[in-house]
Amino acid sequence: MSSLSVLPLCHRPPVWGRAARQPPGLLLAPCRAFSNNKIMVELDESSGVATMKFKSPPVNSLSLEFLTEFCISLEKLENNRACRGVIITSAVPKIFSSGLDITEMCGKSTEHYAEFWRAVQEMWLRLYGSNMVTVAAVNMRLVGVAQGHALAEGKRWEAATRCCRFKDTFVNVVGHRVAERSLQLGSLHPAPEALKFGLVDELVPEEKLQEKTGAVMAQWLALPDHARQLTKSMMRKAVLDRLVAHREEDIQNFISFVSKESIQKSLRMYMEMLKKKKG
Repeated sequence: MSSLSVLPLCHRPPVWGRAARQPPGLLLAPCRAFSNNKIMVELDESSGVATMKFKSPPVNSLSLEFLTEFCISLEKLENNRACRGVIITSAVPKIFSSGLDITEMCGKSTEHYAEFWRAVQEMWLRLYGSNMVTVAAVNMRLVGVAQGHALAEGKRWEAATRCCRFKDTFVNVVGHRVAERSLQLGSLHPAPEALKFGLVDELVPEEKLQEKTGAVMAQWLALPDHARQLTKSMMRKAVLDRLVAHREEDIQNFISFVSKESIQKSLRMYMEMLKKKKG
């Protein structure tokens, strides 16, 4: 069965002057590993490639704790001169991420909403502006912000796309018309459509995913570091700068939107529906 996979999320090389390493094919056994409650990281120092695996069952939802641990893990890799690239995938079978954790947006204080949305912003800023080559191996179901621009179902989608600069990334990837239609309809694109629109670069059988991801990583790491850095900065700096400049305004917009009684009512209804489905 095919899966959404091998999506280059963001790329910027290591610091100038860092010696180039042999690009990886199939990843070898890791030389170093670290883990927290939600994220597991394995770094193969011989190739300079780390694998970051989401391990927050049942669906790897992006809670405040998850987002915080993601940023800490990414920062550790950024600060490790041995790491040139990171592959992001899931340790939960058949699930990549369900997107923003709806419980973080329902029945909480305005202070909590602000803290949560700041963590969402931080995740996006760190990932989109990462120093490393970053590739997503999306193993099966994805309905979230794990790609940095595909935002989740129902009110999770609406809140995130109306109140943040994520839509800029989405528009850059798929074009204005497809982005506008997708966001207004809250569309969840099946794999063939995602490929057609450019949300993913390739569809790969699950058993071939690791091999293909290694090959894609090798392709990016074979490029001159300084050229990759300059190109990445040129293409993404304006979008990053816009969020940084309007970060507090963006947080207040999110709080104002998600605090509305109509939105809270919709979120409560959605949560009740999920509880009944589980029951």
